[in-house]
Amino acid sequence: MVLVMSAFKRALWMILLLPVLSATVVEDFNHIETCKNSLYMGTPPRGILPPSLKKICQRYADRPRYVTLFDPETRIPVYSAYTFKKTDRSTHVDYPWMYEPQLAETTGNGNMMPFPTGYLHKSFEDTQAVLDDYSNVVQYERGQLNPDQHQSAVEDRAATYSLTNVVPMIREFNIGPWREYVERIRIRLNNFCLGRAYIVTGVTTTGNTIRRNNQNRVGIPDELWSAYCCTDYDVNAPHNVRTLLPSFAAVAVNSLDSEVTEMRVQDLEKHLRGKMKVDENFQIFYANCRSPSSLPFSPENVD
Repeated sequence: MVLVMSAFKRALWMILLLPVLSATVVEDFNHIETCKNSLYMGTPPRGILPPSLKKICQRYADRPRYVTLFDPETRIPVYSAYTFKKTDRSTHVDYPWMYEPQLAETTGNGNMMPFPTGYLHKSFEDTQAVLDDYSNVVQYERGQLNPDQHQSAVEDRAATYSLTNVVPMIREFNIGPWREYVERIRIRLNNFCLGRAYIVTGVTTTGNTIRRNNQNRVGIPDELWSAYCCTDYDVNAPHNVRTLLPSFAAVAVNSLDSEVTEMRVQDLEKHLRGKMKVDENFQIFYANCRSPSSLPFSPENVD
């Protein structure tokens, strides 16, 4: 009887020590099985510092939708990583803006939640941006790193409207050069990516912030960058497109008169090593987006 009870207690402690899988803030994106489906080969960008950054499995309507590496000090994402869904040009702007409860507490079902019309506890405001941070800022808009234009299902699009997926973008840049780039990638991957495409979009910062009530509230990106990976693509695509596959990238300054410059992913990584806190192992895509076999990469084989 004593041995049975001892074994029971050990099993109980093991259960209690397991990570809370319903929580969206995780130690590793692989803790929630379907979280890593947003990442090429189930592998996040490596070599990004510091360790205080929060890994969010962005969960909406009880399903993980994409992943975000979040900086609680600047209250903006370092990057969001997602799978591109073939879609038309339509966008939806009537979704409610949401916040991430698990940045402040570990209870609940792990879903992002719409901002309440009334009181929101200060613990949430301490850990992330809130609507008031953007309410009196004319120069900046809420710019999505995972844009709704790159999602097709209604719930996937709704999930992009979390402030943990948003950074302050200069309005003219957001509705101009950056939107044009997002649309260009949508058309390219719609037409020439035959399998699953993975996108990582992030920022660099220099310390500028949106202030509210005499406090630094939300970091302002200095640059926006993005990279995609599609190892199963149309080999008969026009030559000027084939040179942009299986992977390519872009970077732009978050400013009024900015232009988006496309480049190889390796060149973007070299650029970011001087702009971000990364180590010598910094790499956006596993094996530089090269399929590990001679066969086209199949996302269904990722476990």
